Amino acid sequence: MSTRLFELMLWAAGKTVLLSAISIAIGLAIGLLVCAAKLSPRRLLSIPATVYVSLFRGVPLLVQLLLIYNLLPVLGILVPSEVAAIAGLSLCTAAYQAENLRGGFNSVPRGLIEAADMVGMSPWQQLRRIRAPIAFRLTLPALVNEMILILKASSLISVVGVIELTRMAQNLSASTFRPLLFYSVAGAIYLVICWLVAGGGSLAERLMRTGSSR
Repeated sequence: MSTRLFELMLWAAGKTVLLSAISIAIGLAIGLLVCAAKLSPRRLLSIPATVYVSLFRGVPLLVQLLLIYNLLPVLGILVPSEVAAIAGLSLCTAAYQAENLRGGFNSVPRGLIEAADMVGMSPWQQLRRIRAPIAFRLTLPALVNEMILILKASSLISVVGVIELTRMAQNLSASTFRPLLFYSVAGAIYLVICWLVAGGGSLAERLMRTGSSR
Protein backbone atom coordinates (compact mmCIF):
# COMPACT_ATOMS: atom_id res chain seq x y z
CA MET A 1 0.00 0.00 0.00
CA SER A 2 1.36 3.40 -0.97
CA THR A 3 1.71 6.25 1.50
CA ARG A 4 -1.00 8.21 -0.32
CA LEU A 5 -3.54 5.41 -0.03
CA PHE A 6 -2.73 4.89 3.64
CA GLU A 7 -3.21 8.61 4.23
CA LEU A 8 -6.67 8.33 2.64
CA MET A 9 -7.52 5.49 5.04
CA LEU A 10 -6.34 7.56 8.00
CA TRP A 11 -8.35 10.57 6.78
CA ALA A 12 -11.47 8.39 6.59
CA ALA A 13 -10.71 7.01 10.06
CA GLY A 14 -10.48 10.54 11.42
CA LYS A 15 -13.83 11.38 9.88
CA THR A 16 -15.32 8.24 11.40
CA VAL A 17 -14.05 9.21 14.86
CA LEU A 18 -15.26 12.81 14.50
CA LEU A 19 -18.79 11.93 13.37
CA SER A 20 -19.05 9.21 16.03
CA ALA A 21 -17.83 11.54 18.80
CA ILE A 22 -20.32 14.25 17.82
CA SER A 23 -23.13 11.70 17.68
CA ILE A 24 -22.21 10.23 21.07
CA ALA A 25 -22.09 13.67 22.70
CA ILE A 26 -25.44 14.71 21.24
CA GLY A 27 -26.91 11.32 22.08
CA LEU A 28 -25.75 11.64 25.70
CA ALA A 29 -27.45 15.03 26.00
CA ILE A 30 -30.68 13.68 24.53
CA GLY A 31 -30.35 10.53 26.61
CA LEU A 32 -30.16 12.56 29.82
CA LEU A 33 -33.40 14.32 28.93
CA VAL A 34 -35.12 11.06 27.98
CA CYS A 35 -33.86 9.42 31.17
CA ALA A 36 -35.23 12.30 33.27
CA ALA A 37 -38.56 12.00 31.48
CA LYS A 38 -38.76 8.23 32.06
CA LEU A 39 -37.98 8.69 35.75
CA SER A 40 -40.60 11.42 36.07
CA PRO A 41 -43.80 10.52 37.95
CA ARG A 42 -45.74 12.51 35.34
CA ARG A 43 -47.14 10.17 32.72
CA LEU A 44 -47.19 13.06 30.24
CA LEU A 45 -43.39 12.84 30.26
CA SER A 46 -42.74 9.17 30.99
CA ILE A 47 -45.01 7.71 28.30
CA PRO A 48 -43.49 9.64 25.32
CA ALA A 49 -40.01 8.81 26.65
CA THR A 50 -40.89 5.13 26.82
CA VAL A 51 -42.24 5.21 23.27
CA TYR A 52 -39.09 6.95 22.07
CA VAL A 53 -36.82 4.35 23.63
CA SER A 54 -38.90 1.45 22.31
CA LEU A 55 -38.98 2.94 18.82
CA PHE A 56 -35.29 3.66 18.40
CA ARG A 57 -34.20 0.43 20.08
CA GLY A 58 -36.63 -1.64 18.04
CA VAL A 59 -35.94 -0.28 14.55
CA PRO A 60 -32.58 -1.23 12.96
CA LEU A 61 -30.11 1.63 12.70
CA LEU A 62 -29.77 1.15 8.95
CA VAL A 63 -33.51 1.70 8.51
CA GLN A 64 -33.38 4.77 10.77
CA LEU A 65 -30.58 6.30 8.71
CA LEU A 66 -32.44 5.74 5.45
CA LEU A 67 -35.69 7.12 6.88
CA ILE A 68 -34.04 10.27 8.24
CA TYR A 69 -32.02 10.84 5.06
CA ASN A 70 -35.12 10.57 2.86
CA LEU A 71 -37.55 12.27 5.25
CA LEU A 72 -35.64 15.53 5.73
CA PRO A 73 -35.94 16.67 2.08
CA VAL A 74 -39.67 15.87 2.17
CA LEU A 75 -39.97 18.23 5.13
CA GLY A 76 -38.06 20.88 3.21
CA ILE A 77 -34.91 20.45 5.28
CA LEU A 78 -31.86 20.22 3.04
CA VAL A 79 -28.74 19.24 4.96
CA PRO A 80 -25.43 17.55 4.07
CA SER A 81 -25.33 13.79 4.32
CA GLU A 82 -23.00 14.10 7.33
CA VAL A 83 -25.71 15.97 9.26
CA ALA A 84 -28.29 13.30 8.43
CA ALA A 85 -25.84 10.62 9.55
CA ILE A 86 -25.17 12.41 12.85
CA ALA A 87 -28.90 12.81 13.42
CA GLY A 88 -29.50 9.10 12.88
CA LEU A 89 -26.64 7.97 15.09
CA SER A 90 -27.50 10.49 17.82
CA LEU A 91 -31.17 9.58 18.04
CA CYS A 92 -30.35 5.88 18.10
CA THR A 93 -27.63 6.01 20.75
CA ALA A 94 -29.74 8.37 22.87
CA ALA A 95 -32.29 5.61 23.41
CA TYR A 96 -29.64 3.18 24.63
CA GLN A 97 -27.85 5.75 26.76
CA ALA A 98 -31.14 6.80 28.35
CA GLU A 99 -31.72 3.22 29.52
CA ASN A 100 -28.14 2.93 30.77
CA LEU A 101 -28.51 6.13 32.77
CA ARG A 102 -31.93 5.13 34.10
CA GLY A 103 -30.44 1.91 35.40
CA GLY A 104 -27.67 3.87 37.08
CA PHE A 105 -30.04 6.30 38.81
CA ASN A 106 -32.28 3.46 39.95
CA SER A 107 -29.23 1.71 41.44
CA VAL A 108 -28.35 4.57 43.78
CA PRO A 109 -28.77 3.20 47.33
CA ARG A 110 -32.02 4.39 48.85
CA GLY A 111 -30.31 4.84 52.20
CA LEU A 112 -28.12 7.61 50.80
CA ILE A 113 -31.16 9.50 49.56
CA GLU A 114 -32.89 9.14 52.92
CA ALA A 115 -29.75 10.34 54.71
CA ALA A 116 -29.58 13.36 52.38
CA ASP A 117 -33.20 14.16 53.22
CA MET A 118 -32.44 13.96 56.93
CA VAL A 119 -29.60 16.49 56.70
CA GLY A 120 -31.80 18.87 54.73
CA MET A 121 -30.26 18.63 51.26
CA SER A 122 -32.44 19.99 48.47
CA PRO A 123 -33.36 17.76 45.48
CA TRP A 124 -30.86 19.67 43.34
CA GLN A 125 -28.09 19.17 45.90
CA GLN A 126 -28.91 15.47 46.10
CA LEU A 127 -28.74 15.19 42.31
CA ARG A 128 -25.47 17.08 42.01
CA ARG A 129 -23.63 15.58 44.99
CA ILE A 130 -25.06 12.07 45.35
CA ARG A 131 -27.30 10.71 42.61
CA ALA A 132 -25.51 11.95 39.47
CA PRO A 133 -21.94 11.02 40.54
CA ILE A 134 -22.97 7.54 41.70
CA ALA A 135 -25.18 6.92 38.65
CA PHE A 136 -22.45 8.03 36.26
CA ARG A 137 -19.87 5.82 37.96
CA LEU A 138 -22.21 2.83 37.79
CA THR A 139 -23.10 3.36 34.13
CA LEU A 140 -19.63 4.30 32.86
CA PRO A 141 -18.79 0.78 31.59
CA ALA A 142 -22.10 0.63 29.71
CA LEU A 143 -21.54 4.11 28.27
CA VAL A 144 -18.06 3.18 27.07
CA ASN A 145 -19.48 0.03 25.50
CA GLU A 146 -22.09 2.16 23.73
CA MET A 147 -19.31 4.41 22.39
CA ILE A 148 -17.57 1.39 20.89
CA LEU A 149 -20.82 0.14 19.38
CA ILE A 150 -21.49 3.52 17.75
CA LEU A 151 -17.94 3.65 16.39
CA LYS A 152 -18.48 0.29 14.71
CA ALA A 153 -22.05 1.11 13.67
CA SER A 154 -20.78 4.25 11.93
CA SER A 155 -19.80 1.94 9.08
CA LEU A 156 -23.49 2.03 8.11
CA ILE A 157 -23.57 5.76 7.41
CA SER A 158 -22.08 5.15 3.99
CA VAL A 159 -25.62 4.31 2.84
CA VAL A 160 -26.47 8.02 3.06
CA GLY A 161 -23.43 9.07 1.07
CA VAL A 162 -20.83 9.64 3.78
CA ILE A 163 -17.27 8.56 2.98
CA GLU A 164 -16.08 6.99 6.20
CA LEU A 165 -13.55 4.26 6.89
CA THR A 166 -15.50 1.29 5.55
CA ARG A 167 -16.63 3.10 2.40
CA MET A 168 -13.09 4.32 1.78
CA ALA A 169 -11.85 0.72 2.05
CA GLN A 170 -14.56 -0.33 -0.42
CA ASN A 171 -13.62 2.39 -2.90
CA LEU A 172 -9.89 1.71 -2.72
CA SER A 173 -10.31 -2.05 -2.96
CA ALA A 174 -12.53 -1.62 -6.02
CA SER A 175 -10.01 0.67 -7.74
CA THR A 176 -6.91 -1.40 -6.91
CA PHE A 177 -8.45 -4.92 -6.89
CA ARG A 178 -6.86 -5.59 -3.49
CA PRO A 179 -9.86 -6.07 -1.17
CA LEU A 180 -8.08 -8.22 1.41
CA LEU A 181 -5.44 -5.57 1.97
CA PHE A 182 -7.76 -2.62 2.44
CA TYR A 183 -10.39 -4.45 4.49
CA SER A 184 -7.62 -5.81 6.73
CA VAL A 185 -6.23 -2.31 7.23
CA ALA A 186 -9.72 -0.97 7.95
CA GLY A 187 -10.29 -3.74 10.49
CA ALA A 188 -6.96 -3.00 12.17
CA ILE A 189 -7.77 0.71 12.38
CA TYR A 190 -11.19 -0.01 13.90
CA LEU A 191 -9.51 -2.34 16.41
CA VAL A 192 -6.98 0.30 17.47
CA ILE A 193 -9.66 2.98 17.85
CA CYS A 194 -11.91 0.72 19.93
CA TRP A 195 -8.92 -0.38 22.02
CA LEU A 196 -8.08 3.26 22.78
CA VAL A 197 -11.69 4.01 23.75
CA ALA A 198 -11.84 0.94 26.01
CA GLY A 199 -8.51 1.89 27.57
CA GLY A 200 -9.73 5.43 28.21
CA GLY A 201 -12.86 4.05 29.83
CA SER A 202 -10.83 1.76 32.10
CA LEU A 203 -8.61 4.68 33.10
CA ALA A 204 -11.64 6.83 33.88
CA GLU A 205 -13.07 4.03 36.05
CA ARG A 206 -9.82 3.75 38.02
CA LEU A 207 -9.67 7.51 38.51
CA MET A 208 -13.27 7.60 39.73
CA ARG A 209 -12.66 4.72 42.15
CA THR A 210 -9.57 6.48 43.47
CA GLY A 211 -11.46 9.74 43.88
CA SER A 212 -14.37 8.10 45.69
CA SER A 213 -12.08 6.25 48.10
CA ARG A 214 -10.45 9.44 49.38
